[in-house]
Amino acid sequence: MAGGRPHLKRSFSIIPCFVFVESVLLGIVVLLAYRLEFTDTFPVHTQGFFCYDSAYAKPYPGPEAASRAPPALIYALVTAGPTFTILLGELARAFFPAPPSASPVSGESTIVSGACCRFSPPLRRLVRFLGVYSFGLFTTTIFANAGQVVTGNPTPHFLSVCRPNYTALGCPPPSPDRPGPDRFVTDQSACAGSPSLVAAARRAFPCKDAALCAYAVTYTAMYVTLVFRVKGSRLVKPSLCLALLCPAFLVGVVRVAEYRNHWSDVLAGFLTGAAIATFLVTCVVHNFQSRPPSGRRLSPWEDLSQAPTMDSPLEKNPRPAGRIRHRHGSPHPSRRTVPAVAT
Repeated sequence: MAGGRPHLKRSFSIIPCFVFVESVLLGIVVLLAYRLEFTDTFPVHTQGFFCYDSAYAKPYPGPEAASRAPPALIYALVTAGPTFTILLGELARAFFPAPPSASPVSGESTIVSGACCRFSPPLRRLVRFLGVYSFGLFTTTIFANAGQVVTGNPTPHFLSVCRPNYTALGCPPPSPDRPGPDRFVTDQSACAGSPSLVAAARRAFPCKDAALCAYAVTYTAMYVTLVFRVKGSRLVKPSLCLALLCPAFLVGVVRVAEYRNHWSDVLAGFLTGAAIATFLVTCVVHNFQSRPPSGRRLSPWEDLSQAPTMDSPLEKNPRPAGRIRHRHGSPHPSRRTVPAVAT
């Protein structure tokens, strides 16, 4: 602010870039996520299994909608929770700004595009953070679905919905002298169950619900930690972050307890979502700061190129007065001017 008026900065590329670049990229990501989730454009890899394998012989828990953590509830929470938190934080930051000494970034400008469009700093921050979050949410869905399609790992209840004919496959029943599975079935027509249930039972790794929950929780917890400022207490923000972690952990426990995923599937989903959120927060939105830090360390080669230099007195066309120059070209105060020597 200068004299109570905001700094203005003209930009004629912000609207075209948003409409023709960022919106198009987000639309492509949404379309790819839809193709992987609801269509058979990318068929699921058919992975073999051992006869009577106890790791895949758990009872069928029913459809996903009958789960104690149904997908509709998870999608609603990962969409509404971070959106409400970011909206609340940005409104509080706009109406109750921190003093300049407590804010690491100052001097934000209102961007003017054209003759009528003005984008204030709070509006730009809100659109940026929510837009990046939406992009990461669909990206996490793509990563999880792509992993499921490529690996085709069976769920713990795979054999219950596959219902293979062990007699036709030549699988002898387990006996005391053969306690474990002894034949690996790779026939794609080995399953006699519902094709839709069998295809869904082949998509276990990584757990998509765990990935979405981990992404939403990590993004929101980092926003709370880096943006919220609470005076007089050091336990408020950690308590909020731990409270956000609990639902994600419970979703993973429910997925394992209901025989819908293995622990390895859930852990892989947690790592996928947390990694994507950490990358977006640190490298894309720069820890939720208004602008990336301007100062950077010079590389050794840049530092060497800007080292103090001295003109040679034996040059063919010497300068009138060669001086010892430092990094910014200023003469050293303790050095005298070296007179040029004619050759």
